[in-house]
Amino acid sequence: MATLYTHQSQNVRKTWFLMTTFFVVVIGIAWVFSYLMQNPSILYFGVIFSVGMNIWSYWYSDKLVIKMSGAKPATREQYFDLWNAVENLSITAGLPMPKLYVIDDSSPNAFATGRDKDHSAVAVTTGLLAILDKTELEGVIAHELSHIGNRDILLGTVVVVLVGFIAIMSEMFLRTAGWGGASRDRDNRLMLILMIVGVILAILAPIAAKLIHFAISRKREFLADASGALLTRYPEGLASALEKISSYPHGLARASTATAHLYISNPLKDGKAKSFMSNLLSTHPRPEERIAALREMGN
Repeated sequence: MATLYTHQSQNVRKTWFLMTTFFVVVIGIAWVFSYLMQNPSILYFGVIFSVGMNIWSYWYSDKLVIKMSGAKPATREQYFDLWNAVENLSITAGLPMPKLYVIDDSSPNAFATGRDKDHSAVAVTTGLLAILDKTELEGVIAHELSHIGNRDILLGTVVVVLVGFIAIMSEMFLRTAGWGGASRDRDNRLMLILMIVGVILAILAPIAAKLIHFAISRKREFLADASGALLTRYPEGLASALEKISSYPHGLARASTATAHLYISNPLKDGKAKSFMSNLLSTHPRPEERIAALREMGN
């Protein structure tokens, strides 16, 4: 029978699979370049680069996520109620208290990031703090702490760097190849190679995005909802919070398809959510389903 520890182990395996896939893709590209250009040093660079990116994404991707979101450290003096909620629920959950951040954005939302429970962070928006009461805020914090306890954050954080980088490489190669016609001094064969690699990566980018959809199952949100409700002993708190969050009409200013899966609710609204890519990356169940499940627990 599946347990919480089974879920944790699955997340660790998925993370290793993702990092290994990234390693193979980069090495494959480097090998093609080194073979066609008869330059073995390109392959050596590819090996070093892919290993370095995997190491960097494991150790530092959480800092990148925090920076991308525009979050600032929160102090106990400035955000007393938030700090106490996180501190008390962390003790109840048997987790070290994560670092706390606040995003200056009127759209209510929150996310957790980090590589493990000892190196984790929780970020909430000022909009969330403005519209939620105490029990609702505790429900959201319990949900994010559950992601930390379930080890969802390792997979979700590494995804931001590795899969996002594939899309960046695709655009970089296509743009570089596109400049070839403007310069007669360019090596035509090199431009052809760049074009081919760019097209391949352009094909791989949405496939990689689809891998996110499969790797970060929507079940993780239901599990975090259930775990959070058990932590507070009050499912209605989180259910009510999700109602308020999902009904807010505007998305986060600094949200993107690369980080959307980290948030408690889809942060891509105002037309962003209608794009093909954001639909492809929709890893959140419908709010109505989550709210109904929580209220069923309460009954």
